[in-house]
Amino acid sequence: MSDNDRIKIAHMVLDHAERLLDAMDPPPIPEEFSGDAVFIQFHEKILALREIMASFACGDLSQQIQLRGVVAGSCKALQANLRHMAWKVQQIEKGDYTQRMDFMGDFSSSFNKMVVQLETTIKALQQKEEALTNLAVSLQEEVKRRSDTLLKLKKSEAEFKYLAQHDPLTGVFNRRSFFALTQESLVGSIALKKDCCFCLLDIDYFKAFNDTYGHVEGDNALKFVVSMAQSSLRQTDIMGRYGGEEFIFFFSDTDLSQGVAAAERIRAAIENTPLTLDDGKTVYLRASLGVAGLLASWALTHSCSALQAHVIRLADEALYQAKNEGRNKVCAAELKGLD
Repeated sequence: MSDNDRIKIAHMVLDHAERLLDAMDPPPIPEEFSGDAVFIQFHEKILALREIMASFACGDLSQQIQLRGVVAGSCKALQANLRHMAWKVQQIEKGDYTQRMDFMGDFSSSFNKMVVQLETTIKALQQKEEALTNLAVSLQEEVKRRSDTLLKLKKSEAEFKYLAQHDPLTGVFNRRSFFALTQESLVGSIALKKDCCFCLLDIDYFKAFNDTYGHVEGDNALKFVVSMAQSSLRQTDIMGRYGGEEFIFFFSDTDLSQGVAAAERIRAAIENTPLTLDDGKTVYLRASLGVAGLLASWALTHSCSALQAHVIRLADEALYQAKNEGRNKVCAAELKGLD
């Protein structure tokens, strides 16, 4: 074989090797070398290296490298380093920021700096998260404190409003609230052209009761009378403490005869129900009542407040009449409008 033939064969081998290294698709074995076992072995070795590098490029480190030699050894070393680096990344992902790398040159330095920066950032975020959590807890506690305070204020406001409107001993409306409420009810009754009544009640011989049994039992007697009276009232009726042992009632949508009947029910309930004292002894109370009626037609010539004062004055006169006639009775005032 001439030198030119040898050179030509060498060029063919080199060209095939270059194509194996550079071409996207590997070339087939040239027909001239299809029966040459050494050439075929060389061709397959290059193909194996191509496959190994391609799998590395895709991130597949599972390739089993069976080749021998410097290039194959370098591929194995690269594969081992990449696997170790992947393991370190997995450890960092789990929160282990102590991982460092010293086997990949400049990449190791950048990797280590990245891990330090990542650890610093994570710690800062954790601190901020903890601060935000503490702030959220503090805000929740503050909201709860303010809500509790608001509820207490509302409760106190309701209690103060109740105390301002009610008699502290008996729980019925005090005199001022009674007049304000009945003024509103009176306006409504007159607008509907409905008559109404006022009634005054006085406990008979209450001073003697206090002198005999003491003021504590006297307070119990007042509460007992309220209980008996309320059990005889309708929901639309209004009861208030007029002063001392006197109580006042407003009966809406009620003519004089019906008002007298309502007062009689109250008187009978008090008379027929015993009061049990603290020592277990039972006593009976008595009460005198005066009733006065108010006709809706009177409002044509007089104001509601003037009519209210006038009819209460009539009821007071009827009450004194009941007392003068022996007590424990109901007396009605004559239907008499303002002049």
